[in-house]
Amino acid sequence: MKLDRIDVKILNALQTNGRMTNVELSEMVNLSPSPCLLRVRRLEAKGYIQGYSAQINIAKLGRTLTVFTEITLKSHRQLDFARFISAIEKFDQVIECHLVSGGYDYLVKFVTTGIDEYQTIMEQLLDLEIGIDKYFTFVVLKSPLIKVRLPLASLFQPASRAAGMMRDDN
Repeated sequence: MKLDRIDVKILNALQTNGRMTNVELSEMVNLSPSPCLLRVRRLEAKGYIQGYSAQINIAKLGRTLTVFTEITLKSHRQLDFARFISAIEKFDQVIECHLVSGGYDYLVKFVTTGIDEYQTIMEQLLDLEIGIDKYFTFVVLKSPLIKVRLPLASLFQPASRAAGMMRDDN
């Protein structure tokens, strides 16, 4: 399925406010409500919209610790990667896990109640003997910028225009 500019407008509007009504959305994208709803349902069915959720303000939750961890595996067979993913996805505290290129294999983001909980999780992962060779821990001190929206406008422009584009809110 190829997205057109109206589909992109719909996605952009919904990632900003997933709770808006279909009527509000249809007005934003200049489409009547019925065709707008059909497009949203099609975007959902094709997997462009994976779901709807609330954005939680982590600062309001009390004591939390965000940690990024670089993890290197001992072996790099498909079985090793699958075993690692199978184990790590069982921890609710793992918020993101990315297979990356470079000097290590995975970049994993944890959100825990503190350093003690994080260290307990890492010890459990090591005890599982899932092929972790080494890991490096980076504790987040402050997060001055967190974006939850994708830059859809620039993702759907020719590379030459998108490369030089910066958002100017002034």
